[in-house]
Amino acid sequence: MFDTLAADCVRTVYTPTEPVALLDAVWLMARGGDGPCFRRIPGGVWLTMRTPHGPASLRLTQGARGTTGVAQIDAAAWGPGAEWAIDGVPELLGRDDDWSALDVSASPLLSEVRRRNPGLRIGRNRLVFEMFVPAVMEQKVTAFEAWRAWRLLVRRYGEPAPGPVPAGMMVAPSAEGWRLIPSWDWHKAGVGPQRSQTVVRSARLAEALERTLDTDHAEAERRLMSLPGVGVWTAAEVTLRAHGNPDAVSVGDYHLASTVGVALTGSPVDDDGMLELLEPWRGHRQRVLRLILRSGIHKERHGPKMTVQDHRGH
Repeated sequence: MFDTLAADCVRTVYTPTEPVALLDAVWLMARGGDGPCFRRIPGGVWLTMRTPHGPASLRLTQGARGTTGVAQIDAAAWGPGAEWAIDGVPELLGRDDDWSALDVSASPLLSEVRRRNPGLRIGRNRLVFEMFVPAVMEQKVTAFEAWRAWRLLVRRYGEPAPGPVPAGMMVAPSAEGWRLIPSWDWHKAGVGPQRSQTVVRSARLAEALERTLDTDHAEAERRLMSLPGVGVWTAAEVTLRAHGNPDAVSVGDYHLASTVGVALTGSPVDDDGMLELLEPWRGHRQRVLRLILRSGIHKERHGPKMTVQDHRGH
């Protein structure tokens, strides 16, 4: 229930035709869980976003079962971008993500995970540059480092989220806002010059990046990788979240290939081995990765961990 609705709130009730696991559908939009732009609440989540029409806060909660027998999603949004955010709720929750052509019958593991998780969906939030910035920050560092830096910069250069949001929620900076962050503040946040310069250079092309939403996923990845400092890993991370790419594979991820190998063969593999194992499911490879990650199987980590670097005081 919404008991503190402001007059400028925009609401809808989304009734999906198939089950939707709400938290799973939007979890990729978080960077390390609860933070300035993402917050879990009982029965739902808050998200903030900078839409083409301005900042917005979006609250999603699991509602009652609708006429389809599937739980409805109550959505409410505030801010100049509220209507845009509400219009995008079905896409955000994976309305267009069709798993019907995915055949995992050859894998007892994947078949069982799929049976147990009928609500898995790949959504798209239609915010290319907003997903691009943290993906660049995550290049070749630990997730902890990247998420810490992103949160520090959002809190300093973002703006308070509109509406009755939980305390501390912010809207990330605009492309121009990211471009104007001085080099010393990138450094203080722990973001090296290669990554910060990639963000600053690409901010000038933010409108062109948003237009990749009108292309197919392969073309979107190609355009992203045409930018200096952007490779296949970053392009996959962006198109997964912003475009809802069901075939995105983050080649170069520190643990992903090993996890896929253990799940599908019992032994770790490298990136080439992972791509070979996933090839029979081309077009659905991100869906298969979702099932593998949902299975809880991980490679045992006996080797040295990636060292967390902190150059902020240098």
